[in-house]
Amino acid sequence: MQIVWSKCLTSSRLRSQLKRSRILRMAFTDSSRPGDKEEPFILRAIKIALVVSLYWFVSISMVFLNNYLLDNKDLNAPLFITFFQCVVSVGLCLLMNVFAYFCPGYVDFPSLKFDLRVCREMLPLTVVFISMITFNNLCLKHVGVAFYTVGRSLSTVFNVILSYVVLKQSTSLYAVLCCGVILGGFWLGVDQESVAGSLSWTGVIFGVIASLCVSLNAIFTKKVLPVVDGNIWKLSYYNNLNASVLFIPLIVIFGEFKSLFEFSRLTHLNFWGMMILGGVFGFAIGYVTGLQIKFTSPLTHNVSGTAKSCAQTVLAVAYSASHKSALWWTSNMMVLGGSCAYTWVKGLEMKKVPVETQTTNTEKSKDDPEV
Repeated sequence: MQIVWSKCLTSSRLRSQLKRSRILRMAFTDSSRPGDKEEPFILRAIKIALVVSLYWFVSISMVFLNNYLLDNKDLNAPLFITFFQCVVSVGLCLLMNVFAYFCPGYVDFPSLKFDLRVCREMLPLTVVFISMITFNNLCLKHVGVAFYTVGRSLSTVFNVILSYVVLKQSTSLYAVLCCGVILGGFWLGVDQESVAGSLSWTGVIFGVIASLCVSLNAIFTKKVLPVVDGNIWKLSYYNNLNASVLFIPLIVIFGEFKSLFEFSRLTHLNFWGMMILGGVFGFAIGYVTGLQIKFTSPLTHNVSGTAKSCAQTVLAVAYSASHKSALWWTSNMMVLGGSCAYTWVKGLEMKKVPVETQTTNTEKSKDDPEV
């Protein structure tokens, strides 16, 4: 009897200790997401800060590195540089595929098998993708990093236009007003670049075309995602593989091989090291973008991207030690502010949709005699 009583006391103490430890864990952890593994709030905050910092580092480094490669006066071969980055991306996809095969517990990457049918179905997206990255790099080559944010700022405006023209989706008045702010910032930026004597109309035109291609790329990506089972890495593999093949005749037509062979540093390891690094950053941007969305949210990712563009512009101006007028900075703030406001407005609209749908379903269920 004494043994049974001591066992009861021991189990009672154990239950009370478990309750106290559970309460302590709840006090020091963020339990806002039920079902997830509990993790200390400060640890989650550190992880998010590291992921956002990684995204900023990769994205800004990629822009400055591409600008360095494209701004080379001795080598006028923007198509070849873009082609080489696509080849590096394909190589890294295959390398990750090998790692995932031999280390399945450590590397998570889809199995890649060449499929000619998938390549054919991906061709429309690849054509848009080639146009996007080519005009993107040509804009960066002609306008530089400082004006790059403004020069490539019309993607949001084209998203609204194409959503209405192609998808027949209307846009709220607040979202249209945000686009108006972006357009105003774009024209003010062009005007201020002209006043400073550093405007390149070629770069501006390339930037506008690149912005249009970014919007088209988003539409075509949604269309072909089912072809690759919705997997972004498979999409990247086939897209870059198609682009690597299609770039070759373009390089020949525009005579870039001649410029390449006449390049004095063609055999220098430093040049090829920078080229490979540019391809690695181009591949990594897809990973860190997905990582930031995973650890934060799509809305926070867009806001982070806007803030990153602001920091990128400030760094570019500081690096070039150039003086910019107050109106020039105003144009950048209008573009960034309009983009951030648009993201916020669309986020609010997306939150309202499930609520309205749920309300409609509830009303229908009340009227349904079978319920």
